[in-house]
Amino acid sequence: MRRLNSKVGLLAVLILSSSPILADDAGKREYNVACAGCHGESAMGDGPLAGLLNISTPSLLSLTQGNDDTFPFEAILSTIDGRDGVRAHGSTMPIWGERFQISATSQRGETADMVARGRILSLVYYLQSIQQ
Repeated sequence: MRRLNSKVGLLAVLILSSSPILADDAGKREYNVACAGCHGESAMGDGPLAGLLNISTPSLLSLTQGNDDTFPFEAILSTIDGRDGVRAHGSTMPIWGERFQISATSQRGETADMVARGRILSLVYYLQSIQQ
């Protein structure tokens, strides 16, 4: 049964990743909940909590420009997830992989890790879609 649950969860992640439109909608919701507080609804680094941080909160609209016109998908994925030990911005940015995993719920049998990775993936697709 556990193997079947893993396959169902993987299928959900694959469907989400193969449909940028679904990922954009889900990603925008994730962004508004997890990122807008610091990076702002506009993603320009002007969120209501930005002034409380010890660092300058970056705009997330020019990630492609700062990377030779290629969206740094894997780097952004790792930065948001944070569970690989590489801490974004020193130690200011939350480890969203852990937070998403802890709060994960599933009605289809996905593991908490699958749910967390799916949420992060949809967020990265959303960030890719708003690049200027």
